[in-house]
Amino acid sequence: MAKTALSKYQRLEAAGLWRADAEAQRIDVIVSVGEATLTITDMRERVQAHWSIAAIARANPGQTPAIYHPDGDPGETLELPQNETDMIAAIETLRNAIARQRPRPGRLRLYGVLASVLAVLLMGLFWLPGAARDHALRVVPAVKRAEIGQALITHLQRATGPACRAQGGNAALAALARRLPPRTGGVRFMMVRSGVEDTLRLPGGTVMINADLVEDHDEPDVVAGHIIAAYLRAEARDPLHRLLTDGGAMASLRLLATGQLTDDTLRAHAETLLKSPPNPPPDAALLEGFAHWQVRMAPYAYARDITGETVLSLIEADPFARGAEPPPPILSDADWLRLQGICGG
Repeated sequence: MAKTALSKYQRLEAAGLWRADAEAQRIDVIVSVGEATLTITDMRERVQAHWSIAAIARANPGQTPAIYHPDGDPGETLELPQNETDMIAAIETLRNAIARQRPRPGRLRLYGVLASVLAVLLMGLFWLPGAARDHALRVVPAVKRAEIGQALITHLQRATGPACRAQGGNAALAALARRLPPRTGGVRFMMVRSGVEDTLRLPGGTVMINADLVEDHDEPDVVAGHIIAAYLRAEARDPLHRLLTDGGAMASLRLLATGQLTDDTLRAHAETLLKSPPNPPPDAALLEGFAHWQVRMAPYAYARDITGETVLSLIEADPFARGAEPPPPILSDADWLRLQGICGG
């Protein structure tokens, strides 16, 4: 911009008055625009001064006659009369063009501060919640997870009702837990009448089971299959991970700082769990899980879809289909009968 403006005015000349310092007499001069300079020549064509256009300051902006001086040296002046409008306009245009190209430290500092604030906000918005949650998942001990799970059960039971405890039922649940131990950690099965879609694994290892899975089916393979599905979902995503994600950064930070979660956080998460039934794990994961725990796939698949149409791939891939060696029993007949009557049905 400055170079373009300079070429426009390179042949421009004007008459003015110049003095070398504050004590000197003013003399008549001719002012011309040169290569990045103003050249000041007396009437005998002797050069009196070269001023850098980038270092020219105006002593009386907006007034006439226009008085200029080198930046930092107000004693040396150049006075241009009112009728030299072209030269005055040229000098002002060049000064403004150069000023626009100069760095503005104040503005740069402002931009720097704004960028820093924005970086902090973005870090707080995107990085901090995940970092705090992931750290909490690494350091929260199993005992604290079980405590959180028990507190969550208190809120869930407002919808599910109390756990079923008919005589012999708990022993049958314990036998089922021995037959289907999780790959990591401990487990406790809890049978409830309603609220839970099928099975739900909580932080600490508790698995809530809907009583329909034992009351409405003739084989324990169905409830076993849904327990396996709960295990697989928890392996894919830690139940505490989901709770802390729902609770936000403050829940993770509070847990790290105090070892506690608020009732509001637990209540909101319980409502989310009850309103959002979990999806079945992917077929590949199910097939691997049923093979690991040695449970027949077909009864579970038909319980999901009695027609078998949407679960045909699972039925056909059952590792214990007819003709294959049967898996170990899920429960004894006596324990299965006790389990079916655990809710007094």
